[in-house]
Amino acid sequence: MITLASDFGTPYPAAMKGVILRQCDARLVDIAHDFPRQDVRAAAFWLGEVLPEFPPATHLVVVDPGVGTDRAAIVVEAGGHRIVAPDNGVALPAAREIAARADDDPEIRVYEIAYEDSSTASNTFHGRDVFAPAAARVHEVESVADADRVAPTDEWVDLSFPDPEIRDDGATGEVLVVDGFGNTITNIPGHVLDDHESVTVNGESAPVRDAYAEMESGERLVTVGSHGNVELAVNQGRGDDAFGLGVGDDVSLRW
Repeated sequence: MITLASDFGTPYPAAMKGVILRQCDARLVDIAHDFPRQDVRAAAFWLGEVLPEFPPATHLVVVDPGVGTDRAAIVVEAGGHRIVAPDNGVALPAAREIAARADDDPEIRVYEIAYEDSSTASNTFHGRDVFAPAAARVHEVESVADADRVAPTDEWVDLSFPDPEIRDDGATGEVLVVDGFGNTITNIPGHVLDDHESVTVNGESAPVRDAYAEMESGERLVTVGSHGNVELAVNQGRGDDAFGLGVGDDVSLRW
């Protein structure tokens, strides 16, 4: 299969699918096309949560605020997966997570993609003109190194998430992403909540609970999300509004 992920909304992903299907008969699976616009870090976070759940596949990822510039196009290979993406770091967290789960090949390899005929490639839609053709080529070969217009490279843009500060009396971190429910996901690992029935979040007390429904509708809680990090939420409401926090904001927990 080839999966597709972008911040394009519609109808642009359909054009990428058309290009791919002209070149190969892969099964196409949409991951999401509503990632926050031009937010490379948010896309990288969600891809790190989603892509490792797939069997080995080719993944086409286009969140590309640098489209039309001299930023490179790359293929990142890890654990039998191939991620075709702009060289802005968006593929690296997912590749590291895939490699960490790989039983026999934990190495990450990166290849640079030479553009198609630059005279016909749009400067505003590399998803269609650069990445989709590359994903089809990579999908069709036994080894990435055998694909046309692909060559190994030892230079690429990395991306990682900031480390929290954990102390005996609390932890300090930041909001990484806010999901569609308003759940506010931090970079603080969930284990810090062990044995605590409540904590203060930026100075205001909130209960620690295992599930949203342990609170009445509209009430705040602090929990551990499926991603393993501390999450600030509201049962049947929006945690970002209730806690007054958005992406990149500082979060201070105390107990």
